[in-house]
Amino acid sequence: MEYRKLGRSDLTVSELCLGSMTWGGKNTEAEGHAQIDMALDHGINFIDTAEMYPSPPLKETQGATEEIIGSWLAKTGRRDDIVLATKVTGAGNGNVRGRNGAPISPATIREAVESSLKRLQTDYIDLYQFHWPNRGSYHFRKYWDYTPEKRDPSVERAEIVANLETVAALMQEGKIRAFGNSNETAWGAAKYLEVAETENLPRMVSLQNEYSLLCRIYDTDLAELSINEDVGLLAYSPLAAGILTGKYQGDKTPEGSRRAGNSTLGGRLTENAFPAVDAYLGIAEKHGLDVVQMSLAWCLTRPFMGSVIFGASSTEQLQRILKTPEITLSDEVMEDIKQAHRAHPMPI
Repeated sequence: MEYRKLGRSDLTVSELCLGSMTWGGKNTEAEGHAQIDMALDHGINFIDTAEMYPSPPLKETQGATEEIIGSWLAKTGRRDDIVLATKVTGAGNGNVRGRNGAPISPATIREAVESSLKRLQTDYIDLYQFHWPNRGSYHFRKYWDYTPEKRDPSVERAEIVANLETVAALMQEGKIRAFGNSNETAWGAAKYLEVAETENLPRMVSLQNEYSLLCRIYDTDLAELSINEDVGLLAYSPLAAGILTGKYQGDKTPEGSRRAGNSTLGGRLTENAFPAVDAYLGIAEKHGLDVVQMSLAWCLTRPFMGSVIFGASSTEQLQRILKTPEITLSDEVMEDIKQAHRAHPMPI
């Protein structure tokens, strides 16, 4: 397992990050604890969660994932062994914390941090992230017909200043160590960086966006921003919600799979996805590779990568994923992947 420094912070994280959004929903507390134990035994020190998890967000389960991590911390006392990341929910989700869709603001940030600390049973959060921007985003399959919300730039800047001032205060209090954004655009990330520099406020160290062989929007403007501004990508859905495993090929819906409760997997599973996955399955077979490990290992080769966030619904799946650092992709594999991407540039 290799380790990487996040941005210009003092956080050093494993190249693979244990995602937790099924704990408290699809997975029990015992299963969540077992996954943490196994991941740490294999060198992972980074766990990502959010106040709204498990997913899909339901009023009766929200916060359960953080509680499971908290009970593990209380049981083991291994707080110093992990880098813990969580998020505050943005505007537009009325189910979380009874906020009725309230945007991220100084009040919601502070309330969310204090509540997360209690559920996590810890005194501090290593990486605190804004789950998505208040102004809206092209993420979550909205990029085909994205209509940006026109906002007064001065109002936008004032909002960023106020929110980062709150983050700064929480850092001063020792409740947050570093700040990051999620589901953000190149313009939005640049604004946060500009405000941080001119106002001497906390600088974002990471950007958690979707990224996989099937979803490579980040490879354009955001990749350049990441490299030149020292903002590492925390890639979520690196297996495209399981599509890259091949289990949905032939338009199948395995019992108990995510597709059983979400037919399009959040709009990802389109008719274009199947031939693209066939191409990547073919590359893995040609070179004697496990397609899951190949997909994750490819993400790790990207020059802007901070850590790759994965989720597992069983320890068997986790064991398969944990072998990824042993994989080295040859020049021939990388060339075949490049050709597959040219043939299937944006399948989901």
